[in-house]
Amino acid sequence: MNVVLYTDGACSGNPGPGGWGAVLMSGKHRKELYGGERETTNNRMEMMAVIRAVEELKRGCSIDIHTDSKYVMKGMTEWLEAWKKRGWRTASKQPVKNVDLWQRLEQVLSGHEVNWFWVKGHSGVLENERADELARRGIP
Repeated sequence: MNVVLYTDGACSGNPGPGGWGAVLMSGKHRKELYGGERETTNNRMEMMAVIRAVEELKRGCSIDIHTDSKYVMKGMTEWLEAWKKRGWRTASKQPVKNVDLWQRLEQVLSGHEVNWFWVKGHSGVLENERADELARRGIP
């Protein structure tokens, strides 16, 4: 099964109240999700959008994840392995921020074939704009 996923996070203040939104599509099926937290950051909400959307999938899939967050995409495709080798430390030996969510994201994506795509935010990409609307709706 192939799933196309658009995700976004939003924060009112950073840190502050935040929301996440996701649009999942597969064939004729479509599901929209959103949620939020009272005290969080934009990056955490970007990550939660992917986590919560992938948690909806009941079996291994091929997932095309579209995000406007270079933080999430590069974290998963470029930085994760090095962080793990260094005991969840950055190249400058600082603790990796949001390690709890990086570990959760890695776990939920295991068992899936994942392709990452960066989308310029607020550039008129329909489903990315919808994910942004859902994220703003999720702000408590």
